[in-house]
Amino acid sequence: MTSQATQPQYRLEQTRKVSAFPGPKSTELAARRAKVIASGVSSSAPVYVADADGGIIEDVDGNRSIDLGSGIAVTSVGAPAPAVVAAVQDQVQHFTHTCFTISPYEGYVAVAEQLAVLTPGDHEKRTALFNSGAVAVENAVKVARVATGRTAVVAFDHAYHGRTNLTMGLTAKANPYKSSPAGSFGPFAPEIYRVPMSFPFREEAPIKGEDAARRAITMIEKQIGAENVAAILIEPIQGEGGFIVPAEGFLPALAAWAREKGVVFIADEVQAGFCRTGDWFASDHEGVVPDIITMAKGIAGGLPLSAVTGRAELMDTVHAGGLGGTHGGNPVACAAALAAIQTMKDLDLNSRAREIEAQVRERRSKVAEEVGIIGEERGRGAMLAPEFVKSGPAETTKEPNAEATKAVAANCLENGVVILTCGTYGNVVRLLPPLVIGDELLADALDVLEAATRAAA
Repeated sequence: MTSQATQPQYRLEQTRKVSAFPGPKSTELAARRAKVIASGVSSSAPVYVADADGGIIEDVDGNRSIDLGSGIAVTSVGAPAPAVVAAVQDQVQHFTHTCFTISPYEGYVAVAEQLAVLTPGDHEKRTALFNSGAVAVENAVKVARVATGRTAVVAFDHAYHGRTNLTMGLTAKANPYKSSPAGSFGPFAPEIYRVPMSFPFREEAPIKGEDAARRAITMIEKQIGAENVAAILIEPIQGEGGFIVPAEGFLPALAAWAREKGVVFIADEVQAGFCRTGDWFASDHEGVVPDIITMAKGIAGGLPLSAVTGRAELMDTVHAGGLGGTHGGNPVACAAALAAIQTMKDLDLNSRAREIEAQVRERRSKVAEEVGIIGEERGRGAMLAPEFVKSGPAETTKEPNAEATKAVAANCLENGVVILTCGTYGNVVRLLPPLVIGDELLADALDVLEAATRAAA
């Protein structure tokens, strides 16, 4: 049951309602879109949003869908959260922009103060604010290279870090992020090396987290040389790659090796951060303290903001003017972030994420046993995912089943539940509900997902 601390006030009725889908107004907007929007910009849903609140998205034709995507883990506090609305309204009445690198303001400083407290570790920290997760990752790498005087960056199988040139190179999945039948976005930035991730479900044989870390470390030492590595960059729980949770011990072992070798350990918490996994950050689960942590998505209640927070002695190696950007740490986005963070505290959204996990796992474990096309239900907190596989005459296999995944997503969407797919093999459904979603609405969404899963099976 939802705890008393997590009883937000909703503006829209928190019920699902689907009639014409897509309706006439969405159909008209789609025709307008086709004339002016680049075809490379795609959308999962064929309907256009008019309003959103709590766990509901309402389209221009009045259909109400349950949101299990949160704009890809962005609107964790709701869309919109009342405190975020109030903070933004107050800020825009004063000023919307000055550029912090020209005329600074308190909001930027206040966000940095919050991040110094919330991010793992009690060491002295410094923060720089940006606009997106990809830009945060780029700047974290810049800091690591300057601080170490080295150039090599180690990333992992199944990783996703963004769509800029450097972050495309860091990302493991080619289509649609790095190339497609239409051609490649490369060449990509050099000095990027990839090593195996700990992926318990898809290991050829069971392997402990420490041993999986040793496998990766051996590759680094033999093929790159520790003395050449500026940074290890890793998502503590991988997002686009398939919500992959590494085996216990994997992250601590990597972090310990990095510390011993003078390598900067960067945790990309763009998707997993800010209460999404039941902790402020996914790194907290095993007590991992990154040297640098990158953040975005859930930080500001839907406004574009990202951050790089790291050890003071690392961050301060960059010369004055070496970090920044015109819109980095925009004052309106900073106001939204402060309000979003306070909402997370007031509603105890870490606890709420754990409650959501308990409810989803109880329901999904029964379904997985019965349908025979779910290889694994994994994740943590309100960052959960079933991986769909093919079933043989006698048993479930591990062969990816992207067809079933697409069918489940389409079925859910037609019945008023917005879910997202992901995974290197395109066979994972990711569940990222707003952390303020109510129990009844979540149960309704899980009913629809269960029916779609059974239909696909």
